[in-house]
Parts: sequence; structure tokens; C-alpha cells
Amino acid sequence: MLPRYLLAAALVPLLGACGGAQTGKVASASTAPPPRASVPVRAPVRTTPPPARILAAPGLEGVVGHSAHELERQFGPARLDVLEGDARKLQFSAAACVLDVYLYPRPDGREAQATYVEARRASDGQDVDRAACIAALRKR
Repeated sequence: MLPRYLLAAALVPLLGACGGAQTGKVASASTAPPPRASVPVRAPVRTTPPPARILAAPGLEGVVGHSAHELERQFGPARLDVLEGDARKLQFSAAACVLDVYLYPRPDGREAQATYVEARRASDGQDVDRAACIAALRKR
């Protein structure tokens, strides 16, 4: 059996042949940027939002269809006033319940109107009757 150093010395020329000629430079695939596809750029089309679907249910007449100003006149200042894109959420609360009112812009450009209402118990977040919550908020 050959001593280990002789075996290692015999492998060096073989390993050197694998690398090819070394010039000290790192080879790269290409220095030019990849070709770009020609894609026409179009200006975004601005359209008016579709009309909001309005929730119609008994007991919601004093809320749905009204503006933020009219709602705050009824219930006092909103606990939360959140803007989300072109929509707005007002939140009113009392000991009995929390009322979320969603307002969306009108197609004619006038002030946004309430179109949807959600109500839940303040204690545990379980859904409650919307009309009952509205009545409770008006009594406070």
C-alpha cells in the first residue's frame, strides 16, 4: 500500500486538470442586461365605483341612507372613524351594544351615505338585533 503523502501527491495533477486554464478572472454568463419585452403601458382607467347595495330592514330607517353628520347628530361622536379606500366606517357604542355603520360614496358625488349596519354585544362580541342596538344607542 502506498503511503498517504504519495497518494495525495499523485492526485494533485489530476485535480489541477479539472480546473482548466486559470486567468484570474471570474467568468460571467453575460454583462449585458437581459432583453426586455416591449409591453405597452396604459393609463389606468378611472371609473366611478358601482352604487353601493343598501341594506333595507325594519328599524334601520333612521340610519341607512344618512350621512356621517346626521348619524353623529343622532348618536353623538363616533367612537371610531375609519377610512378604507372610498368607504368609511363609524362605530358607536353603549353599554348594551356596539354599532358599526358603513358609509359609501353616492354615484352623484354627494356626501357618502350609510348603506350597511352591523351590531354586536359590547361584552362578548356576539351579534345582536341591529334595530334593538340602534334603539339602545338613541336612549343613552
